[in-house]
Amino acid sequence: MCGIAGIFQSNPDNTIDPQLLVNMAAIQYHRGPDGFGYKVLQGQGVGFSHARLSIIDLDENRARQPFVSADDNLLLAHNGEFYDYKKLRANLTLDGARFSTKSDSELVLHLYPRYGLEDMLQHLRGEFAFALYDKTHDRLMLVRDRFGVKPLYWTETNGKIVFGSELKVVFADPDVDRKFNAQGVYHQLMQTMVPGTTAFENIHQVKPGYAVIIERNHGKFSVTEQRYWDMDFPLLEERKVNDSNDEDFYINGVKEKLLEAVQLRLEADVPVACYLSGGIDSCSILGMSAASQQSPVKAFTIGFDDSDYDETPIAREMAESVGADQDVMLLKANHLYDNFVETLWHTERTIYNTLGVAKLLMSRHVNKANYKVVVTGEGSDELFAGYPAFRRDMFLHGMDTLSAAERAEWEGMLAEANKLFKGAMLAEDEVSDAALNNVVGFTPSCLQPWLASAQHVPALLNKVLRDELKTYQPGEAIANALDGNMLEGRHPLDKAQYVWIKTMLEGQILTWGGDRVDMANSMEARPPFLDHHLAEFACQIPPSMRIKGKTEKYVLREAMKGVLPKTLYEREKFAFMAPPAHTDPEKWQAMKKLADEYLSDEAIDNAGLLDKEGVKALFALHESEDAPVSTQVQLDAIINHMIGVQVLHQHFIADNVPAKAQAKAHELGWQS
Repeated sequence: MCGIAGIFQSNPDNTIDPQLLVNMAAIQYHRGPDGFGYKVLQGQGVGFSHARLSIIDLDENRARQPFVSADDNLLLAHNGEFYDYKKLRANLTLDGARFSTKSDSELVLHLYPRYGLEDMLQHLRGEFAFALYDKTHDRLMLVRDRFGVKPLYWTETNGKIVFGSELKVVFADPDVDRKFNAQGVYHQLMQTMVPGTTAFENIHQVKPGYAVIIERNHGKFSVTEQRYWDMDFPLLEERKVNDSNDEDFYINGVKEKLLEAVQLRLEADVPVACYLSGGIDSCSILGMSAASQQSPVKAFTIGFDDSDYDETPIAREMAESVGADQDVMLLKANHLYDNFVETLWHTERTIYNTLGVAKLLMSRHVNKANYKVVVTGEGSDELFAGYPAFRRDMFLHGMDTLSAAERAEWEGMLAEANKLFKGAMLAEDEVSDAALNNVVGFTPSCLQPWLASAQHVPALLNKVLRDELKTYQPGEAIANALDGNMLEGRHPLDKAQYVWIKTMLEGQILTWGGDRVDMANSMEARPPFLDHHLAEFACQIPPSMRIKGKTEKYVLREAMKGVLPKTLYEREKFAFMAPPAHTDPEKWQAMKKLADEYLSDEAIDNAGLLDKEGVKALFALHESEDAPVSTQVQLDAIINHMIGVQVLHQHFIADNVPAKAQAKAHELGWQS
């Protein structure tokens, strides 16, 4: 797991400064502190660099990237892991391939010439982002894994393509403009990003399951996007075949495929640990990891000093049941804001809840315990319909046999079970968006809290931005970014899960809840639930077996029944969040201290993003005596976002990022 960077000139005769490539590696030192490499292809206008975290093939020189193929035709920089690499390497060796390293990354140099890009990608399994330059076809290919576990950004500027694993890597090139776009600021303040976008002008993401292919012709670039995978739920008429299988077929299938995914992710040349919360997802991963290893598994748990949000008692019960060596890091709620600014340097987007801070502190704790790899439970709720929003959409839109009275009863029970999170996980009041209704058939419950938050955004924006966005509809922008062909003719629960995967999973859970805060401390997180073989099987599970009656994740619960404590097996889904600011007077004061710095009149004027009076009015609304708790939960999130956009402005626009990158390279002694 590493960080990659590179430059592709439209004119092959233009030179590339090797030290700039090294600087781009240095500013993402946290992703790869075990060494760096760079390569410039003279006369080709192409240069890559790489910051390495050694996990597979620990030989520092042998596995140093970027890699060049034996025939000098291909240049590769890879971030992430390819699983099943030993089997693939053995088969390729039998076919005459000769490998110069034991690194899984080298597979690309042998698969691509044999199969071409599209067919090669079908052989790759795991979490990855890589850049591949093909000299023969004079093209650069930027590829991202199927769910977007690994990040990859790019831009076209001043006659060149600049790319990197993080935004700061792209911004390390002084030719790249660093400025927000209006729509980006809007979506930072309301939480939900438009799929495939960033908050910054002309800075793009490679979308999950896509390759961006950039060909060079007569000094100009031709850019195309090619999708190679998507979460393809069956059509309703195809579901009839799946419904004929009994529960055991799906329960046993999940057992088999999830166990395989876990065992593949335990493969490393360094020790592998587990993240453990009190949910069935991470507990299932720990149970299978413990069953697959001879020695006790190390399990790391985050605890909070607020019992309403703390899951350590159940996590302890799980750890004891499998003989895991558990390490609990107890966090004080008011301590989280002390690390808020640092966290945003790594997330490169705003965060609505300080869980992102807690996870950054946890990854630091794991790093100090001398672990580089953990397996995690992310992705389970997406595959098996675990979130309360899915249950709500299921009984509102996916169960025709429910009477109005039964729907009302279910709504009441769901609201009671999730009252701590109303305003964040569930909307305070129902929100209906015409554009989403048109594409999806209804407004997914997962988006409703953030669409409700959007009503506060215009008043928070600086007048220039507000005028530019006078007719802007955020729901329409999100709807337009969804592929209607993947929604048409699907069951409502399938639609709800698909929308979540395209918005909340990639834009939130795998970003400020995943890769960015883990790799901030050189720690690789591997989510077995997001193995695409398991995901393709999970797509086939009938909706009535994902949510059976009032039980969410039914098939997964039954599949994991043998490794889960009875308490956990019977427990209803509990969203894992840090306590919001309003729940603790000390945490509220810690947040206010940060707001006094970043939301002062002077700070707002300097950044030119927010409106001073709008910010003050929102705080007044939050602090009014008649504000319901659910409103405070919603406004807590918006306050975090307001502070967040100001912090992002300081980090990436006000500060001189190219100078920071150069200084970091000098500090590390990384020189070309």
